[in-house]
Amino acid sequence: MALTYEQSADLMNDPVFRGRVKVACLKYATYINDEPANTPAHSTRIRWAQQTMSMPDASAGQVTPTVVMDGAVQADGAAITDAELQSAVENSINKML
Repeated sequence: MALTYEQSADLMNDPVFRGRVKVACLKYATYINDEPANTPAHSTRIRWAQQTMSMPDASAGQVTPTVVMDGAVQADGAAITDAELQSAVENSINKML
């Protein structure tokens, strides 16, 4: 069952959940930093990754609303597993880039 609007809004502001999103962003930024330069959209991706490494809280704040609206997060809320959250974060970032 999907989260209510109130639950979604609360999750967007939950410091523990936002911290988990930050870790997932940093993990994805590390992956992007290590990808080949000929990866499609690499220039955009590497700029995002570098910005995330220097300002992880800002990146987490920017992506958290989109992550919360992901189907897996809507289904599980804060109880989402780290692996599922990582996928939700990566999908959300890819939509934004």
